[in-house]
Amino acid sequence: MSKIEGFTSLSSLDRRSAAKYHLFVIVNVFFGSIITGAAFEQLDRFLHQSPTEIPKTIGVTLPMKATFFITFIMVDGWAGIAAEILRLVPLIMFHIKNTFLVKTEHDREEAMDPGSLNFSVSEPRLQLYFLLGLVYSVVTPILLPFIIIFFAFSYMVFRHQIINVYDQKYESGASFWPDVNRRILIGLVISHLLLIGLLSTKDASQSTPLLIVLTVLTIWFHKFCKGRFESVFVKFPLQDAVVKDTVERTTEPNFNLKEYLQDAYLHPVLKGVDFEVLKELDDEEKNSLVATKRTSRRSSKTVSNGTSEDQKTVSEIQLVF
Repeated sequence: MSKIEGFTSLSSLDRRSAAKYHLFVIVNVFFGSIITGAAFEQLDRFLHQSPTEIPKTIGVTLPMKATFFITFIMVDGWAGIAAEILRLVPLIMFHIKNTFLVKTEHDREEAMDPGSLNFSVSEPRLQLYFLLGLVYSVVTPILLPFIIIFFAFSYMVFRHQIINVYDQKYESGASFWPDVNRRILIGLVISHLLLIGLLSTKDASQSTPLLIVLTVLTIWFHKFCKGRFESVFVKFPLQDAVVKDTVERTTEPNFNLKEYLQDAYLHPVLKGVDFEVLKELDDEEKNSLVATKRTSRRSSKTVSNGTSEDQKTVSEIQLVF
């Protein structure tokens, strides 16, 4: 879908795919699990209540789904991290390719290629667990140790994989961080809204206006960060560019930018070729050519016949002498 939208670079494709997958995970895994549980356990209330009462129903079912999410963290999170460090699927694929497809050393290198970190899948999954921690930190704090263990294992495993296993395909210049920051704040807003729905069913309903103010402040903080810092990830700051130019003039006072840019974007095979010499030779060839105008085939044929007769006459004179 991201390719159909017109994105071509690897970093932009990963960012767009991560955004789509994050939306899918929130709707399908998080809200889908909560609403499904509520629909089966409180079906009658869903059928006879107004839409404004749905947040309250979801808030009531949040503590009841804590056991499910603890099991989900242990099975999907902890087991997923163990599968990441073991890499059983790439190991099996390597042996299959090595047995049936590897014919040359180049094929063997391709079969042994570890690939790169699949950011478009890994980052939204981490955001899901972060969202679970934010939501259940107030509702069911017993879930927090499982989240902490998951993130501790994730830090150690992914740090090892990125440094020692995966090959980095590109350098994005921290262009992913605005999306990561936005998803964290989305998780905060979701946790605020669900907490409002939970507290509205308890005796602490008078604290609901304060949570509404907190939600508004969170959205304002996101807008402030977007306007203040997002341009830094897209454009190179003018102040840093001036400092960089000043350092270059100091360290390399005789640096010629025009000569540097002449072959800066050439293929490495073509670098080192003296284009000035090639240009001079090309100009000499153009100047040495005599402009001719060919009118018809008959005239060219006559000229060619005349030329051949002249050559015949010259060869006869040489034979006589």
